[in-house]
Amino acid sequence: MRTRLTDLAQQAGVSTATVSRVLNGKAGVSSETRQAVLAALDLLGYERPEKLRGHSAGLVGLIVPELTNPIFPAFAQAIESRLSEHGYTPLLCTQSPGGTTEDEYIEMLLEHGVAGIVFVSGLHADTSASRERYHRLRERGVPLVMVNGFAEGVDASFISNDDVTSMELAVRHLVSLGHRKIGLAIGQERYVPVHRKREGFAAAIARHLGVTNASPHVATSLFTVEGGAAAAGELVDSGHTGIVCGSDLMALGATRAVRARGLRTPRDVSVIGFDDSPLIAFTEPPLTTIRQPVTAMGTAAVTSLVAQITGERVSRSEILFHPELVVRESTGVAPSGG
Repeated sequence: MRTRLTDLAQQAGVSTATVSRVLNGKAGVSSETRQAVLAALDLLGYERPEKLRGHSAGLVGLIVPELTNPIFPAFAQAIESRLSEHGYTPLLCTQSPGGTTEDEYIEMLLEHGVAGIVFVSGLHADTSASRERYHRLRERGVPLVMVNGFAEGVDASFISNDDVTSMELAVRHLVSLGHRKIGLAIGQERYVPVHRKREGFAAAIARHLGVTNASPHVATSLFTVEGGAAAAGELVDSGHTGIVCGSDLMALGATRAVRARGLRTPRDVSVIGFDDSPLIAFTEPPLTTIRQPVTAMGTAAVTSLVAQITGERVSRSEILFHPELVVRESTGVAPSGG
């Protein structure tokens, strides 16, 4: 028991006496400290005592595209953690090609009587998809929050990364290293974040390099390692020495494409990813990337959803979160003539 208290105290950053008070349900502990101890219990794999488990305030649906791209588990973890802090039980719904669709998940969640639904990079981000499903949900009074993808006319809260600023940060970094032929490897433009990244990239290379036609510098593919390799391969073959990618997975494919041509990153071609997914700092070379503020975005999404559930008035305007350039070893000084 002493070892357990010590471990929990160290993890939570409090004294063993405070841990003991929380575990025994004693008063005199702030809600923030109590939550830190409970989080330490979960992180260290201890089962919460029965009296600390409490009763769920309700079920909340969380729909994410898939779990193979590490950024989506990161969003799921951040949102689930915040929901738990508010007493809600998250129901995680993950999609895969040929598997359960978003509409099928919505019906399942409604059958379970969820208090609200959070969509992460769902069909709301696809400009070719109908918005009718979301209108029907709002007609039923279901609170909605959409992460990364604005859908005009939908009565929901929108939380997004600032994709235009992301491209400005990436291009400015490469220009500062002497790169003059900079390309963008990206996914399909029908997705709102992709469209915004393309717009931001075009504006950035026009501002910093005087390039008025961005099309020859953009290669479109899929948000996968293979897609990144294909798109980056086109850009490398056309002489680009700096490549900005639409995701970290694409960036891993880009470095693969560089190696396949007998070149090296960053000596010959600099590569920038997007997301700062977990473990991406341990690639070879460690990846320079644009970090989405996942924790802050997850907190905002849950705060907005809970406010809607409790009947508070919530702004329907989109909230944009500022990204961060994380410089590692996949970017370097442009080669001569780059």
